[in-house]
Amino acid sequence: MYSQNDLDDAVASGAITPEAATSLRAFVDQQRKSPAVDEEHFRLITGFNDIFVSIAAAILLFAVGWIGQSIGQNLGLVIDGEGPSFLAPALIASTAWGLALFFTARRRMALPSILLLLAFVGGTVASVGFLLIMLFANNDLEATQQTWTAGLIGAAAASTGALAAFVHWKRFRVPITVAAGAASVAGIAVALIAASIGDTPSTPNIILAVVLVLGLCVFLYAMRWDSSDPSRITRRSDVAFWLHLLAAPMIVHPVFTLLGLNDGDATVGEGLVVIAIYVVLGIAALAIDRRALLVSALAYVLFALNELFEQFGAVSLNIALTALVIGSALLLLSAFWHQARAAVVSRLPGSLRGHLPSLSPQPA
Repeated sequence: MYSQNDLDDAVASGAITPEAATSLRAFVDQQRKSPAVDEEHFRLITGFNDIFVSIAAAILLFAVGWIGQSIGQNLGLVIDGEGPSFLAPALIASTAWGLALFFTARRRMALPSILLLLAFVGGTVASVGFLLIMLFANNDLEATQQTWTAGLIGAAAASTGALAAFVHWKRFRVPITVAAGAASVAGIAVALIAASIGDTPSTPNIILAVVLVLGLCVFLYAMRWDSSDPSRITRRSDVAFWLHLLAAPMIVHPVFTLLGLNDGDATVGEGLVVIAIYVVLGIAALAIDRRALLVSALAYVLFALNELFEQFGAVSLNIALTALVIGSALLLLSAFWHQARAAVVSRLPGSLRGHLPSLSPQPA
């Protein structure tokens, strides 16, 4: 099995010509009767060996973290005398980098590369955060000082995560790395704003609004990557996929929460609003040809429909009816995705269509 990235690498190394790679892609698309641009290809696994290596790497990283925590406890380098030690995530991050030098740089294994990237960036953020907490956090500080200190520590840790993602991207070019860096940058902004406004009754809503704005920024950044590869035949499309996957919950969760649709007690009116918003998200997903928006909001619409059926008296079958309606609708949309997308995109202004993924000929 050969992925889009494998073809890109083969072209870059001179093993095949760009024309041959394009012809191969066109042949495979014709065989599958499905245009590549609408399939959202991204490399996750190429065989069971990816899963095998990922499991082994996870076990090794767990062991290294445990050893680091034990060393930290013996040396007294822990938070509050018995809390976590910064040595545990630091060892995890360094081990993940060492493993990536072989499994990512040389073997180019997709799933282990994703796992090792997350371990490296996450371990870096946690190690810096734990170290700063151990050095500067003090329970004797006033509440305002504690909030300010926590925000600065969070911003510093997130800044280190962004730097780690940048270094990892320069060395390994794993597509998910850009999303990890974007998440770290968003974390910096959230931490600094939380520190500046303090702990007030309006803080949660302000933070949600900030996350929403940041989610829109990540979405626009993802569209920039998408527009640079409208045919979705290079690694840039994979980078955009992970950015969309990050942006979707950052947009969807604040919207539903700020509208009061996430309080666990939806009325009929609120349920209809959730469904209406989901329809709008569906149209947006068709326009940009990304299904992440639909998946991200799925939990909300399932809950809303469940409440609606319960309001109308279908208590015993509300879960089954909800699953039936949503499952059928999503399968129907998937079956006619190309036709539905063509109907949506054809109605958009030409200037906007130029920034969207190409419309492929509808499959026979």
